[in-house]
Amino acid sequence: MSGGYVFQVSMDVAPEKEDLFNEVYDTEHVPLLLKVPGVRKVTRMKAQDFKVSIGGELKDVAVEAPTWTAMYEIDSPDVLASDAWGEAVEQGRWPGEVRPHTFERHHKLFRKL
Repeated sequence: MSGGYVFQVSMDVAPEKEDLFNEVYDTEHVPLLLKVPGVRKVTRMKAQDFKVSIGGELKDVAVEAPTWTAMYEIDSPDVLASDAWGEAVEQGRWPGEVRPHTFERHHKLFRKL
């Protein structure tokens, strides 16, 4: 991990907007945020069902909302409150064409130990 903190953003998106969500996230939103001073890396993920062995028993685990997660490796919590961050999240098609179709949004900040 390259930064001292990880900012986790999780959400769901209306199914009919999923293609647009992924296109804008990958081609606009992430590149804009990677230009913000103190943002080191962004990793996107989609949850999936899985099996896990615990205590000798195999358990099925179904996806729970939210489905999509992005992990932003950042230098400090100050990055998230910076003018550069605030400007970047309001650029491109994200605020007008994608954000209104997202829901079940969760934000968490983790400090690397």
